Amino acid sequence: MDTILSAYERGGVPGPKYRAVAGAIREAVDTGALGPGDRLPPVRDLAWALGITPGTVARAYALLTEDGTASGEVGRGTFVRDRAAPVAEAPREIRWQQHTAPEETETVSLFSPKVPDCGQVALIHDALARLGEGAPARLLNYPSRAAFRPAREAVVAWLSDTALGPLDADDMVLSHGGQNGIGLVMQAVLRGTRPVVLLEELTYPGFRRMAELLRAEVVAVPMDGDGIVPEALERLTRQHGAQLLCTSPEVHNPTGLFTPLARRQEIAEVARRTGLQILEDDCYRVGAAQEQSYRALLPEHGWYVSSISKSLTPALRIGFAVAPQGRVADLRRVAEHGFFGLATPLADLAADVLGRPETREIAAAVRAEFSRYVRAAVNALGGFEMTWAEDRPYLWLTLPSGWRAGAFCQAAEAEGVQVRSADEFVLRDGAPPHAIRIAINAQVTLASFEAAMGRLRRLLDEPPERIAV
Repeated sequence: MDTILSAYERGGVPGPKYRAVAGAIREAVDTGALGPGDRLPPVRDLAWALGITPGTVARAYALLTEDGTASGEVGRGTFVRDRAAPVAEAPREIRWQQHTAPEETETVSLFSPKVPDCGQVALIHDALARLGEGAPARLLNYPSRAAFRPAREAVVAWLSDTALGPLDADDMVLSHGGQNGIGLVMQAVLRGTRPVVLLEELTYPGFRRMAELLRAEVVAVPMDGDGIVPEALERLTRQHGAQLLCTSPEVHNPTGLFTPLARRQEIAEVARRTGLQILEDDCYRVGAAQEQSYRALLPEHGWYVSSISKSLTPALRIGFAVAPQGRVADLRRVAEHGFFGLATPLADLAADVLGRPETREIAAAVRAEFSRYVRAAVNALGGFEMTWAEDRPYLWLTLPSGWRAGAFCQAAEAEGVQVRSADEFVLRDGAPPHAIRIAINAQVTLASFEAAMGRLRRLLDEPPERIAV
């Protein structure tokens, strides 16, 4: 490893860091310091020694494998290849391998978005194999914040298309998915025996459930076509002494509404005047952010939570919570006192997966596949009042006059299509609109999805007496 370190420190290879690492290893091979069959350092060990992310080293090793300098053996590591020996097979292409084909089925669940496999399964399999190369000591000790810095740096890079204001790896904690991140922020913010949390009148149910779990009172804030009504927000904040507002301004769940910058600025001003903290949940966005986050607009009051559940996979339960200026110690304390942090292999997996160049391409492919299904839904249901966009993994459909959401959902389920009623997105004493949320299930074939949309269309066109008023 020392030869690689000295060659890397000397530099000489312009461009990205991964090319500098590859160049340093090639120099060690050319000078004979590394010979055919020698094992390269484990990805994580070399990354630690060089002070860079494991994803950067992994990309350098991939480059060396592609040009024939090295060869990788799953479960064993990466080795210097004898250039005189014939290449047994071409390097394995992970990027577009699809392990899980869409299912042809008549029963289609549209309760929650289902992410298609656009290569992430193969990439995760490869990353899991790389975990076996890690330093053994990492599997013997409690997680530490310093050891998790590469994972947090990978998240910072992942969030580069999100306007969060000044952001450093030390400003965040890793969480078990977005819901856990929401809980961490609420625990860091809420004080007193019966704190008050403000929620949009149509809202993600996880906000309410987490607030109630923490014995907080929840109060609904009226909305219009641009999101939360600022005047109502200020009135309710002062009336109830509210401490926290939970909102989703980029992709509102469930309606899909987008809150424009002017409205966000008005809401931020209310928060400044009243001392209200704002938690922004960005878990449902799969495209680039359109506007500044509340953390950027409100540096001392804006909290941010997101995950990879809708863009890559919910199976890994990788999420992240970002604190506003001056509050990261509160957020960190909650995580450390609550569960000591993620399991080390999970944090290492996050660093590897989010640090790989293929990952962004896979996320773009997931987004494109979601878009195909959204277009199919709009083609079938476009004659009805809907909120939708090609980069959102669900649609919000307002039922025609005379329909009731609960009864419609029952009729749809009888036809093999499961959708969510607006009733699930209001507070216990709220008045739900007659609407449904249709999530995109890209794990079924497009033909199966289109058939499901056709069945919904027939129900809307020809309502049985039992669901029509």
